[in-house]
Amino acid sequence: MGVSSKRGRSKQQIEPQLFSGGSKGRNGGQPAGRAPVRRKRRSVLWALFRFGFSLAFAGAAGLAALFGYIWFTLDQQGLLKIPERDPGIMILASDGSVLAERGSFNGDDVRLAELPDYVPKAVMAIEDRRFYSHYGIDPIGLLRAAYANYASGRVVQGGSTLTQQLAKNLFLNPDRTIERKLQEVVLAVWLESQFTKDDILQLYLNRVYFGGGAIGIEKAAQTYFQKPASELTIAEAATLAGVLKAPSASNPVSNPKAAAERARLVLDSMAEAGFITAEEAAESASTPAEARALPFASAKYYVVDWVGEQLPEFVKDYGQSLVVETTIDPVLQAQAEAELRKELRSEGTKLRAGQGAMVVMDGGGAVLAMVGGSSYRKSQFNRVTQAKRQPGSAFKPFVFLAALERGYTPDTVEVDEPVKIGNWSPENYRRKYLGPVALETALALSLNTVAAKLAVTAGPKAVAAVAHRLGIVSPLGSDASLALGTSEVTLLELTSAFVPFSNGGYPVSPFAVTRILTRDGRVVYERNGSGFPRVVTDNDLYGMNRMMRLVVTDGTGSRAAFPGFDIAGKTGTSQDYRDAWFIGYTSDLIAGVWVGNDDNSPTKKVTGGLLPAEIWRKVMESAHRGLTPRPLPGEPLVAMREPTTISEVLYEQGAAEESARSAPPKEKRGFFERLFGGFSRQ
Repeated sequence: MGVSSKRGRSKQQIEPQLFSGGSKGRNGGQPAGRAPVRRKRRSVLWALFRFGFSLAFAGAAGLAALFGYIWFTLDQQGLLKIPERDPGIMILASDGSVLAERGSFNGDDVRLAELPDYVPKAVMAIEDRRFYSHYGIDPIGLLRAAYANYASGRVVQGGSTLTQQLAKNLFLNPDRTIERKLQEVVLAVWLESQFTKDDILQLYLNRVYFGGGAIGIEKAAQTYFQKPASELTIAEAATLAGVLKAPSASNPVSNPKAAAERARLVLDSMAEAGFITAEEAAESASTPAEARALPFASAKYYVVDWVGEQLPEFVKDYGQSLVVETTIDPVLQAQAEAELRKELRSEGTKLRAGQGAMVVMDGGGAVLAMVGGSSYRKSQFNRVTQAKRQPGSAFKPFVFLAALERGYTPDTVEVDEPVKIGNWSPENYRRKYLGPVALETALALSLNTVAAKLAVTAGPKAVAAVAHRLGIVSPLGSDASLALGTSEVTLLELTSAFVPFSNGGYPVSPFAVTRILTRDGRVVYERNGSGFPRVVTDNDLYGMNRMMRLVVTDGTGSRAAFPGFDIAGKTGTSQDYRDAWFIGYTSDLIAGVWVGNDDNSPTKKVTGGLLPAEIWRKVMESAHRGLTPRPLPGEPLVAMREPTTISEVLYEQGAAEESARSAPPKEKRGFFERLFGGFSRQ
């Protein structure tokens, strides 16, 4: 027995044991050959599961940490707040009507409920069809875009949702970096957590750029179709939605073909998404929207720009929209713009005068109308407030006033003759000289030699002081040539310097803003003050108005006359006919007109008594309807003789800078007319 058991033990193959204790081991007594295989299979699966879980957990933790870090940095930058739109400005005319709005006066321009449902759906169809189904990020949309891009071999679709695009527009710069993209995602999730889908869509439509300077669907509808967004058609809505991807390339005004192709794509997408029927898409595609730029922008925007430039002087900082009340008369503004445009189109074209400007003021310095050029759309440069030009003989009233203040009178006689002042020899317009003439005749016929003599007698510094006292603010020359208007000034300051002749001798500072209120009605600025002290005496006012009245009744400015009112003024023409001016006034209104060319090229003999005087008369005659005529101010200290008149013979023999005072019959000119110029036939 012992032998047999020993022999049995010797026949039994016992595998080496790595661990002691128990005969079953880990296999629970299972046969040795199979157990390791099963154990290995289960261990690998379990290990893979544990690895995947750990990896997912680590990834989720990493993403959460990254999300938290980006969230923290965004919060530190103050970005987790919807930025307000820049405060708007509503500018009102003197009658309370709206001249213009700048910015967004009432915040967002439109409410979603005000729009036809196909307007937002056009945007969703092409930009984010699943907008109402995702939470700011659309994985399905990302996969679809990736597949479309892979299939086409180029980028044809983007994966950003409308919420992501809004986040980018509101908060971020356009840099294409991983960090910016991650910030966009975080901000999109934040927007979705804070606002409803309708709120986000409304924000998007009001803040996105549609090209052509239009931000928001309302401005885009006005810019391209001259209608409110609430009246857009399906075709127009599709056109605007198509602009969003590439505002310049798909601009419906500058690139109508590209815009039409893009609009058809939007219509197909709308039909495919079920937003409109296939029939509606086909009908809209067959009658595409016709965008057009406005033929012109009103000259009132010259006023709006001028007011905007002054706002920082009146209101340092403002956090809400403002209402700006002005002195602008909308009827007079429209009349001035229409007459200036008409004259430049008709006569200006023939006379090579391409530009003009006009400003109308009252006796207190309030600007009632301002036209800064022939076309605001083509040029926003304001030739009333910004252009400095030589005023020519329109500067002479300051010379003659300086002479009156030294004891001269309108009846004082000066000799009109060739004269040399140092190295300068001023000449009259036609190089003719009348000999002894009264000052009023010299001013009415704009005799250069007499003006130069007076400037020497009074002194150029005294002349400059008079001009500055009355309202000229530009630097002025210090030699006798100042008398002929060689120092440059703006139309606004020259016109305002004539105001004291009309209002009793009081200088003014031209203005248009009377009051500024916040949108909730709080007054933040109001014009007040008693004005400037008197700078011209009654006696000198009488003399100046007597002389400048003769300019209009019998002199170079006769084309400006209209019946029933006491009118005075002065013409001016700079060297080589580069600038033509007329500044005229009554006891109620003062207006200045300039005509010339921006490049300073000569006109075809346009003088202040031609186009400027004609424009002045047409505008001012209309402006005076309904006003009671009043004489110009001024009383002489001693009795003076009645103002003179200038005969046609004296006018023609004289050196007047202007052509004839009235349009002549259209007949063939004689020898002497051709030789000496005669009457203008323009």
